[in-house]
Formats: sequence, structure tokens, C-alpha cells
Amino acid sequence: MLKTVSISFAALAVAGAAFAGSHAQKWDMPMAYAASNFHSEHGVIFADAVREATGGAVDITVHPGGSLFGGADIKRAVQTGQAPIGERLLSAHQNESALFGVDSIPFLATSYEASDKLIKAAEGAISEELANQNLHLLYSCPWPGQGLYFKKAVNSKADTQGVKFRSYNSATARLAELMGMLPVQVEAAELSQALATGVAESFVSSGSTGYDRKVWEQLSHFYEVNAWMPRNYVFVNMQAWDSLDADTQAAVEGAAADTAAKCTAKSSELASWYLEQLAANGMTVQPAGDELRAELEDIGATMTAEWLEAAGDAGTAVIEAYKGM
Repeated sequence: MLKTVSISFAALAVAGAAFAGSHAQKWDMPMAYAASNFHSEHGVIFADAVREATGGAVDITVHPGGSLFGGADIKRAVQTGQAPIGERLLSAHQNESALFGVDSIPFLATSYEASDKLIKAAEGAISEELANQNLHLLYSCPWPGQGLYFKKAVNSKADTQGVKFRSYNSATARLAELMGMLPVQVEAAELSQALATGVAESFVSSGSTGYDRKVWEQLSHFYEVNAWMPRNYVFVNMQAWDSLDADTQAAVEGAAADTAAKCTAKSSELASWYLEQLAANGMTVQPAGDELRAELEDIGATMTAEWLEAAGDAGTAVIEAYKGM
């Protein structure tokens, strides 16, 4: 939960009728993932909660699956006011600020409890960075732990040389390089086609992405490594946010806090179920072997050091705060 709201969400819902007399704000909300994905489903839950809490003063329409803007374009669209609100995997923009990639540091926060602590340690710095980019942060929600997908058995880096690897941020591209693979930038909405055409042969993601995209049609193995738990973030264009009065802002914040908790709970609930579905559809689902795991942990140490160097004092402060919790 990214904001502590002094007034309860239930109280805001009761008070929502007070906003109904004002001119309604109609907001389009682009999201990158399929309508059936739990992130998109919770975008709809959030929109419904905002509508109720504000008595219709803010009416959000969710556009999943990259149908309004592609995943790579959502953040810029919200920054520039082309869309008033949107959701994005923020680590995909780590090239803009290393802080945006804090949730993709390998083996730093590998459980839901740890992920919650990490975002609490980082939320202030991330919110400030987003504000500098004309964005107001509302909430975030973690994906289940990331694992490795392949079309063959993989026991060590010796088996991954030259494999075409779908990347979705700079961390995944760097992981590919350190494993001797060839990174190819592919958004989630384009993943099925990339796998079917051989543009990509492997990737790292949660069981959710594998299930949503039915990757068992092209791939055969999923290795549980629980490398990190990246987050999707929902943010609002600053001018759109500032156009709301204080009571309406509080109502939206309340809905955001409530949705963040529900979305995180659903992510945790689905984590094992997704892997069961991969196995049920014929994939081999298993932990990484000792040799591969040891190599990945060495890679994780390298990437952590690189991230700390890039993030500077701000990044060091976040990690120290997290480790002190």
C-alpha cells in the first residue's frame, strides 16, 4: 500500500454522494496486460471503487491488453496528458531512473512479505521521482516470483548460450547477457507471436504470463528461481490529479489503498495455481538445479552491485532502509 489514508475507504464510499453534483471527470486508463490477468481485473476493481467512493465524480474506463496504448507507450501517454491515468511495469523504465528497477534486483526481495517491505522502503523515493516526471503515484501490485522459461532442459549456463531471450526491462536484458543469451525486447501483448515465430525462445517471468499466453504451445520447461517480484504501478497525470478537489483526491487514494491490498492478496493466492496450470498443460515445472541456481546467484550479486552504483546514494538509502526493517 503506497499511501496511508486517514479516512477509511468505507467512510469515503458513504460520503461519495457528496461529489455527485460536480462535473464528472471521465478518465481512460490504459493497461498492458490481458483483460483476464489479475492486474487488469484489479484495474477494473479500482475503477469501480473510485466511481463509488466519489459518487461518479471520477469515472474511469479501463482499456486492457495494450488496446489504447502499447505497454511501452503508457507511461509517456500519461505524462503528456494523452491519457489521464494508466498502469505500467515501472522497471521497464529503469533507463530513466535506477530507482524504477528496485523491484527487479535479483534475489533481494523474493517473498510477498519482503516485497511489501521493499516497496515501503522505496515508495517515497519512487513517488518523488515520478512527481518530477509529472506523475502522481496511486498504488502498486507485485507479480508472483519470476522464473525461467525454456524450450529445452537447462542445467547450467552452458545450455543457454545463444538462446534468444525475451526481455522486458534492462534487468532482464542484463540477465540474458550474463547468461550468454541474446536479449530481444518484447512487450507482453506480443509475446505469443514472438514465441510462435522464433523471435524469442526463452524468457523470465511469473507463472501468470506463461498461463495468460499459453506458452506450453511453444515451450516445455519452467524453472522456479523466484528471482524477483516486479510491480505494476498505477499513476495519474499531475494536471489531472491537481484538477480534483481535496475530498475527491482522498476518495481516490482510499480506493487505491484498498485495491493495492486486494491485488497483492490475489497475486499471492494465484502464485502456486499458475504453476499447477503450466504443469497440467504439459510443461515440466521444477526448481532450478544446484549448478544453475549457483550461477544465477552469482549473476544476482553482479547485478545488485551494478544497480547500487547506478542508483547512487538514493538507492543505497533505500536498500539500507529495507534491510533495517
